Amino acid sequence: MSRNPKNPVRFSVVLSFSDDLGFFVKQWEPEKPVIRVLAHKASVKDVIEACGVPHPEVDLIICNGKPVDFSFQLETNARLDVHPVSTESTPEFRLQERNVYAFVADGHLGKLARELRLLGLDVSYQRDVDDQCLLATMIQENRALLTRDRPLLMHRVVKNGYYPRSQDPLQQIVEVIRRFGLGQKIAPFTRCLRCNGLLTAVPKESVISQLEPLTRLYYNDFQKCSQCNHAYWHGSHVDKLHRQLELIMGRLRE
Repeated sequence: MSRNPKNPVRFSVVLSFSDDLGFFVKQWEPEKPVIRVLAHKASVKDVIEACGVPHPEVDLIICNGKPVDFSFQLETNARLDVHPVSTESTPEFRLQERNVYAFVADGHLGKLARELRLLGLDVSYQRDVDDQCLLATMIQENRALLTRDRPLLMHRVVKNGYYPRSQDPLQQIVEVIRRFGLGQKIAPFTRCLRCNGLLTAVPKESVISQLEPLTRLYYNDFQKCSQCNHAYWHGSHVDKLHRQLELIMGRLRE
């Protein structure tokens, strides 16, 4: 039976979003599915993102009782059960990669990027970078994208990414660590807070030209960034960083 392009056959797709994916769906009520009426064939990815849910947030899609990937084409009535990233997902049906440990954060997430670096996590960040440069860094350096720009996260080239739900940087850190399973990767005070370079212990003489007179007098243990050569030492500012670290670790234990 051929279809008349002037009178396309309409069909319905009923979508149920589990757990916190409803965060992205306007006026979504957990007990009520979302219904999309289509007049043409469409990919599962396009239908899900039309509801406001970026594809990097989706780890499992069940269509009419069977798992499918984002490219699966819908052309008749269907029911989609859409699930977020979870350790409970069956490995062979997972849509998101595991073991992602490097990130690029957009210009609005500077505090998050800094705090993740404080924990020793690999985060590329430039305050004024544009979207194309962000995506280029993501691809070239194989990084996951951290952004609260939903259309950017939906870009077809994005393989791995996350949209922090909270606007509180401290809670955002907890979200990212839990989402990507980074608990075992935390290594505080091993990365430069300015440029993300790795820190190495160095003799005082190698950084003495960077030090103020009182710092030269009272401190002897130093680290230097392998990229920008910025010097670090255990001054009063480190006590503040330790308190921040304790807050983060406390949130993770909750």
